[in-house]
Amino acid sequence: MGTAAAGGGYGARRWLPWLGLCFWAAGAAAARGTDNSEVLPDSIPSAPGTLPHFVEEPEDAYIIKSNPIALRCKARPAMQIFFKCNGEWVHQNEHVSEESLDESSGLKVREVFINVTRQQVEDFHGPEDYWCQCVAWSHLGTSKSRKASVRIAYLRKNFEQDPQGREVPIEGMIVLHCRPPEGVPAAEVEWLKNEEPIDSEQDENIDTRADHNLIIRQARLSDSGNYTCMAANIVAKRRSLSATVVVYVNGGWSSWTEWSACNVRCGRGWQKRSRTCTNPAPLNGGAFCEGMSVQKITCTALCPVDGSWEVWSEWSVCSPECEHLRIRECTAPPPRNGGKFCEGLSQESENCTDGLCILDKKPLHEIKPQSIENASDIALYSGLGAAVVAVAVLVIGVTLYRRSHSDYGVDVIDSSALTGGFQTFNFKTVRQGNSLLLNPAMQPDLTVSRTYSGPICLQDPLDKELMTESSLFNPLSDIKVKVQSSFMVSLGVSERPDYHGKNHSGTFPHGNNRGFSTIHPRNKTPYIQNLSSLPTRTELRTTGVFGHLGGRLVMPNTGVSLLIPHGAIPEENSWEIYMSINQGEPSLQSDGSEVLLSPEVTCGPPDMLVTTPFALTIPHCADVSSEHWNIHLKKRTQQGKWEEVMSVEDESTSCYCLLDPFACHVLLDSFGTYALTGEPITDCAVKQLKVAVFGCMSCNSLDYNLRVYCVDNTPCAFQEVVSDERHQGGQLLEEPKLLHFKGNTFSLQISVLDIPPFLWRIKPFTACQEVPFSRVWSSNRQPLHCAFSLERYTPTTTQLSCKICIRQLKGHEQILQVQTSILESERETITFFAQEDSTFPAQTGPKAFKIPYSIRQRICATFDTPNAKGKDWQMLAQKNSINRNLSYFATQSSPSAVILNLWEARHQQDGDLDSLACALEEIGRTHTKLSNITESQLEDADFNYSRQNGL
Repeated sequence: MGTAAAGGGYGARRWLPWLGLCFWAAGAAAARGTDNSEVLPDSIPSAPGTLPHFVEEPEDAYIIKSNPIALRCKARPAMQIFFKCNGEWVHQNEHVSEESLDESSGLKVREVFINVTRQQVEDFHGPEDYWCQCVAWSHLGTSKSRKASVRIAYLRKNFEQDPQGREVPIEGMIVLHCRPPEGVPAAEVEWLKNEEPIDSEQDENIDTRADHNLIIRQARLSDSGNYTCMAANIVAKRRSLSATVVVYVNGGWSSWTEWSACNVRCGRGWQKRSRTCTNPAPLNGGAFCEGMSVQKITCTALCPVDGSWEVWSEWSVCSPECEHLRIRECTAPPPRNGGKFCEGLSQESENCTDGLCILDKKPLHEIKPQSIENASDIALYSGLGAAVVAVAVLVIGVTLYRRSHSDYGVDVIDSSALTGGFQTFNFKTVRQGNSLLLNPAMQPDLTVSRTYSGPICLQDPLDKELMTESSLFNPLSDIKVKVQSSFMVSLGVSERPDYHGKNHSGTFPHGNNRGFSTIHPRNKTPYIQNLSSLPTRTELRTTGVFGHLGGRLVMPNTGVSLLIPHGAIPEENSWEIYMSINQGEPSLQSDGSEVLLSPEVTCGPPDMLVTTPFALTIPHCADVSSEHWNIHLKKRTQQGKWEEVMSVEDESTSCYCLLDPFACHVLLDSFGTYALTGEPITDCAVKQLKVAVFGCMSCNSLDYNLRVYCVDNTPCAFQEVVSDERHQGGQLLEEPKLLHFKGNTFSLQISVLDIPPFLWRIKPFTACQEVPFSRVWSSNRQPLHCAFSLERYTPTTTQLSCKICIRQLKGHEQILQVQTSILESERETITFFAQEDSTFPAQTGPKAFKIPYSIRQRICATFDTPNAKGKDWQMLAQKNSINRNLSYFATQSSPSAVILNLWEARHQQDGDLDSLACALEEIGRTHTKLSNITESQLEDADFNYSRQNGL
């Protein structure tokens, strides 16, 4: 190994035998660096040998930050090597050289290093890059290496072009462009998907070779994601902005299902078939299927016809057995379509000789049937005797019973009432001297007979007084009274034409307008005259003024509310909006088997236009099940007719119905009068009835009246009952309960049980009352009630304990346990309604909404934008149990806002923000719990919102 160039003078002297003095002096001067600008000779004479051969030449290099770089050069045979940079020789002191011997060839090998600093490169200002090359000397001459350029490495921060997000249909082409930042050396580009590198060699569908661009030839669902362009060189790495690629799938309809069976067993009905938007289902913001998901057609089911007998044929000729026959056929008409076959015998026979037939070769009239006659006489006389005794006992019993109960002023004079069957109740005037007569001097008319319609009770002397007066002056309608062996009375309107009479407005009973307060005998005449003119409210009504901020209008204690969203009313406009409930006779008349399930709700003004659908909440009394009910939303036209808006199960883009267990939330664009109707599909369709018992003292201090109500399970229907009872002085005796009333045509029975036997007694024929099915099923919201009259044995009895059983035959049953004091001072008061429902009927601005406006805006901005993982408004709807008719939301400018409006309508009572926060957390969009927002934060948000809107 040789020494460094520091001994260059000594090395030069070794060359004197071969070099001239001048060349040595020049070389030495150059080696010592006395003048760097002096050019060394291109060749030095040498002894015979070979030219230097470069084993290693200097490579292009980059200066990173402030770190110098080293250039190296190796040649053989070489006696000396020097670097020349930018045309100038590098000082010998800056060289580091090493010398060695190549063992294979025996030639000398020399290696030289120099360092180049950042300052040297920056100070060079030439037409080309900073460069250096090696010059090596041998005995035969010199050799030059390649030029190696030296550049300062860098990479700028900003991309010349960032990739842009794309929304493409499935199997479409995706092209993402990327132009990396300027840099030396040029940056290499790598693509990331969801922070994972993309290897185009493993996926033939992806190409990243075309000018740094990413090309996906056929988009797949798995290609949805966030794509990032990575640029890197020896200095740094740079990341582009992420581009969101959404591969969406437009929805497609599945095949139609088979047509369902006709929904009626007999007559005209409908069939339906359905399809779902699942072939494929819309994903990642893809368009929902266009068209209807349900189709309905009319159908006619053949009605079963029961068979009926023809008339009997003529008797046949008398046979040797002394009998003749006659027959009949089941052909008038024959049974069809599953109808029943005729009941009874198709053949009949009897003796045809009138006793002349031969028995043991003797005529029958010659045989002496003495033994038979004797036995028959004994049986006949025994039966007659028993009958006479029974009739005598019965007459005595009836006479004693009438005498002991003569104070009721009414007798059952038809004996069939004790043996069962349907008979009319005949009321006759009582004996003279009875204080219940309107005029004791008037002779009783024993021919006067009247019957009553509707579920009534023979309950107190006042009732009998009203009956007696009405029987003298006004005709009454017919009723039928079914008296069972247990003296239970079931009352219902007769369906026989000859039983129908004319109703009079002053006769008893007539619904809920009859007063039950204490009335003295001297005031009975004015009471009868004013019975039909008691004040009744035909509607409930509330109003409020709303503007651009929206608000909520609530009908207290009725379950009816109206939500006006923010922005539904244009700015600088305000409207007085009203809402009312019809409490009179419903204008919607049931058609066929259709039943009114809700109150008739009117909201207006009708000419008001909104830019965003408003939410109307209407309570209903149906036990919701698509298998048993076909529920419709109807609207009344200006001409007073009712038109169907939509079926709850149908798909529609004009409005939206969300049916909850006790209410229906409707998104509408126009005001008007709306109601819900239901058509039972099967006998298992159920109406929910609220049953309640009220009580009050009668005019007789010993009597106590119980009134049992069965009304539709809607708050407004029960409020009407409560209002009437308050007017009459009634008190609620037990918490109301829910009764499931099936559409199976079986009637409703109401009975009083477990009355203390030695403290109270119930008047005859009123322990059990039966209400026909049609009266309950199609009640038209009029309160249905039955009254029971109880009598104390002594005035010291102040506590009443009994049970009231309300049950449907072959159906549901409820027991109301009455445990009360008849003294008002000792009676426990049961609250009818919660107080907070009636505190603020109208709320406007941010306070009317459960979700703060700022949070609502963030939710809408997040979910209205399609996301790579499908986390858009459709998932928001799914998490809020909105799974059908999504095409309605797709037509809205902000589907998320409409979904949140529907959430506000559904949660106006509980305001369960925590459940909404949990739903958002499940989707993965936010981890903020809305329920943790403090009151001060809400107030700040409302203040800022109001200030932004110029309030």
